[in-house]
Amino acid sequence: MKIVYLERNSIGLDISVDCFRQFGDVTEYPYAADAAGTAERIADADIVLVNKAPMNAETLGGAAHVKLICEMATGYDNIDIDYCRSRGIAVANARNYSTTAVAQHTFALALTLLGNIPFYDGYVRSGRYAAQKNFTIFTAPVNELDGKTWGIVGMGNIGRRVAKIAEAFGCRVIFYSASGKSRCTEYPRVEFDELLSLSDVISLHCPLSSRTRHLFDAAAFSGMKKTAVLINVARGGIVDQQALHDALLGGRIAGAGLDVLEAEPIRTDNPLYELRDRAFLLITPHMAWASVEARQRDVDISCENIRAFLNGTELNRIV
Repeated sequence: MKIVYLERNSIGLDISVDCFRQFGDVTEYPYAADAAGTAERIADADIVLVNKAPMNAETLGGAAHVKLICEMATGYDNIDIDYCRSRGIAVANARNYSTTAVAQHTFALALTLLGNIPFYDGYVRSGRYAAQKNFTIFTAPVNELDGKTWGIVGMGNIGRRVAKIAEAFGCRVIFYSASGKSRCTEYPRVEFDELLSLSDVISLHCPLSSRTRHLFDAAAFSGMKKTAVLINVARGGIVDQQALHDALLGGRIAGAGLDVLEAEPIRTDNPLYELRDRAFLLITPHMAWASVEARQRDVDISCENIRAFLNGTELNRIV
């Protein structure tokens, strides 16, 4: 078997990927190439390990031997599933590997915003705290989660984990299903407009699709509470970047915490770039999933996906 790992550095060099070598010869590339480069790299591959590189007719068209694509992530919007199905190419993803990490980061962002942590940390670092007489200050508001309504878009594994944690903080949890196919019965399912108007915190855990692209646009922000915060740890394209910029500057919502953007790394022409020093916006570099433990699970699950495929069984299969 010839195995091509297209984006080896995306898992981190501190995580060993030697387990893949038990299945055949492995060729590693540190970063994704353009479409032509990707097509050249996988031309003779039997198995492709991928994270973000597009897998479609353009990149797979000349790869006659590809039998399995291992998506080393949960989301697989970079893969043309219909094309793979037409070619008989199996596709498997790394389900549930990052649930714990992403849920944890969701609350790290929300609590940082609600507690105005950057402001107070900066206050101490600046020396102003040491220079004052009172033991505390109240300059920036601090808000509790207890008694608030937490709205979730996407009640999959991550959404459910976030819901349980939010309940532990004393929140009432509601959710919206963009696909309309959710089977979750533990929490009230509401329409989108209701989610917007009722929620104090909204967190996004849904795939990027035609239904969810720019789901949060100017109209959506206008329907939210002015005191609400938005947390996006799903896909950047779910949020219209210009609309969020305008909503934050216009005071239509109180804040946003983002781990994902429409183009990554962030571009200087992204309207949110000019707000990167504002207290009402937190942006982390797409690392909510990237705990040491989660990255090791990603590799382990992907290895088991290959083993199952070679043994003629299905594990985490999409196609």
